[in-house]
Amino acid sequence: MQFLKNTTFVRPANFIISGFVGIPNIRYYFVFLCFIYIFSVVGNTAVMLIIIFDHTLRSPKYIAVFNLAFTDLLSNSALVPKVLDISLFNHHYISYNNCLTFMFFCFTLISMQAFNLVVLSFDRIMAIMYPLHYQMRVSHKIILSLITFFWLLAIALTGTAVGLLTRLHFCESVVINSYYSFVLWLPLIFVLGSYCCIGYSLSRISTCKERVKALKTCTGHLSLVAIYFIPILVVYTSVMPPMLNPIIYVLQTAEIKKSLKRSSRTNLSTLYLSTSNS
Repeated sequence: MQFLKNTTFVRPANFIISGFVGIPNIRYYFVFLCFIYIFSVVGNTAVMLIIIFDHTLRSPKYIAVFNLAFTDLLSNSALVPKVLDISLFNHHYISYNNCLTFMFFCFTLISMQAFNLVVLSFDRIMAIMYPLHYQMRVSHKIILSLITFFWLLAIALTGTAVGLLTRLHFCESVVINSYYSFVLWLPLIFVLGSYCCIGYSLSRISTCKERVKALKTCTGHLSLVAIYFIPILVVYTSVMPPMLNPIIYVLQTAEIKKSLKRSSRTNLSTLYLSTSNS
């Protein structure tokens, strides 16, 4: 302990983010990324507003969907503006404290995105393996408890990692090429394990029609898992999964599609009445 008190840690004033240096025509990609960011903000906000204002979407599942959209919105807002600043304005230097702060928020939110998929996976496995006890096993209290636990876990793990980094010496290179988080493997393992259980449960269903019907309820979640983890396995991360989340749930979730149709009919009726009265 006395040794640690007397130790002076070598901390650079700045880091250099070099991951985007030397890539041809990279500016065109980041201009496109800017439009994706705007679309993701609009899409995730729309999903949250639909869940808030439509009283039919009050099941525990949609608490998880709301948290997914909320986390994606925060994740995009934490990551994309800084990436655009680095790439479009050539601000490749980042101060030591800002780098650790940026890392904390990005890692926390990216980890929480993966944990959200675990919550939705839990919902699906309960719905398919225990359909008669689903309402009892998947309550609002349980989903809120899971979400709260995973938020605290993501914050604790990332905070510990950032805290440990402050105990390191940076004597040589201050160039950051890329980064990776082992935490993301744990949700993937759980999701794969849950779908093994779901597959076994589906194999015990007697008719093919019932199997397909049950499997269709998982297509939205499976799509999210694929577009989230495949880019991670290839190039670590991408802004595309957050942007696609609202689209997937609008196109593949029957309840949200019905809600959109009801809202459209209500708006059209209001517009027609106001036009008629005028």
